[in-house]
Amino acid sequence: MSFLENAKQYTGAELDTIFFRPFLTGPSAQELGVRVLYNMPVPTTVQIWDGQADILQKHTGKGWTGGTASHKYQKTIALNRVKAELGFSAADYFSLVYEKIASRADVNMDDLTGTELEEAETALFRQSVAESIRATMWVGNTDSTKGYNTFDGFLKTLTECLIAETFYTLPYQQSSLNELSAVIEIFDALWKNADSRVRDAKAEGQLAFFVTSDLYFLYEKYLDSKGADTAYVDEVNGRQSLAYHGIPVVDVRLNNYLADTSFHKSFCLLTDRRNLVLAVNTADFPGNEVRMWYNPDEMENRQRALFMAGCDILDEDLLAYAYRA
Repeated sequence: MSFLENAKQYTGAELDTIFFRPFLTGPSAQELGVRVLYNMPVPTTVQIWDGQADILQKHTGKGWTGGTASHKYQKTIALNRVKAELGFSAADYFSLVYEKIASRADVNMDDLTGTELEEAETALFRQSVAESIRATMWVGNTDSTKGYNTFDGFLKTLTECLIAETFYTLPYQQSSLNELSAVIEIFDALWKNADSRVRDAKAEGQLAFFVTSDLYFLYEKYLDSKGADTAYVDEVNGRQSLAYHGIPVVDVRLNNYLADTSFHKSFCLLTDRRNLVLAVNTADFPGNEVRMWYNPDEMENRQRALFMAGCDILDEDLLAYAYRA
């Protein structure tokens, strides 16, 4: 066997359960670090209720003193039609799929069924689509002529909001990062100057510092420098995750993607995770599908996914942002 020639097409319920749901719900969605709205009704609208702060009143025995109704705000997440396509030479494609199967201990390599091949093919393509969605969620720019331009990402919205100056910003120079403690100063400045509603959200466990890899590495080195046994153990064994004063520090892993953009190459964003929203829809539009097939003329295996996606920042006031000027 040297080729995979069976065509596969996922639509409707299969498109949801087999392909998209595994990485857009549950633990996989949590790894994205943001709020994920999957297959919400279109237009995808987030409702935000602003309840009255002081609703306790003296009981007089009768009458209504509830005052005016609570204000409701809403924000619609714009969804764009997107397409993902990959092509591999038949021999290379078979090697990729075969390697993915060979890494499993529960597979009899002398009796590969079509189901096992299909699962490996699907997992291979799903991984590529998931990473592309994650990258576009941050660096997407519809004004760009190439690369990650299917929908606007968080950094595009954030850059536009910088002009309005509705939230705290802290520019820094590369030279200031020569000291390990510089990253702590950035964290402290964002925390102290953020909107009080941001600080209050810490109790709910939803705050996060979203940082580029240089700041993440700098914070790791800062922790390594501490003269404690636990610091030595962590330096040897590594750390699964980082936090500062109980607030998770999330590496956005965008080094390769930021290189060809006009966005800040080094930054730290403090906000409520629920304030950053990614929306993906595979159900409400005709033609949404995932298809994998073999093209005998080109001797090439091809993969295509059609779906809707978009993202937005719900409330720009609930941001605190530091960036390398």
